[in-house]
Amino acid sequence: MIKGKVWKYGDNVNTDVIFPGKYTYTVTERSEMARYALEDLDPRFAKEVKAGDIIVAGKNFGCGSSREQAAICLKLSGVGAIIAPSFSRIFFRNAVNEGLPLITTKEAPQHIADKEEIEVDFEKGEIHGAGKTFGFPPLPANVMEIMNDGGLIPHLKKKLKDQA
Repeated sequence: MIKGKVWKYGDNVNTDVIFPGKYTYTVTERSEMARYALEDLDPRFAKEVKAGDIIVAGKNFGCGSSREQAAICLKLSGVGAIIAPSFSRIFFRNAVNEGLPLITTKEAPQHIADKEEIEVDFEKGEIHGAGKTFGFPPLPANVMEIMNDGGLIPHLKKKLKDQA
């Protein structure tokens, strides 16, 4: 379960505004990527986001290029989850690889307000916000293992270590 403040955005938030393209080849250290997260859409985000905060957005979040820096910078910013009606397929996969939970639901983004404090219970598949409880299909057990291990690479390292 996570609890955090909502950062609300609209439809079609693309990878060029999540991680500005001008930094693609100049900022290569993962530890530096968070400081540029959403810089072109919301300059205060990187300075004010706290661990566990939650992005609530419109449809097609993460559209655009396949740059994995978009998912990396949000994960390293401390974002606990992203809730949206739909996600770009490549961004979705990159987020899973980084251990960044994505929740697909049409109803919750319509009701949850910017800066509202909400809770997400991944095991029950519930979002508590706007005075309501919104359901979503719980993430599959294998995906939750990747999230809990901090991403695909740490998950695979753990699996290989367990087999040795």
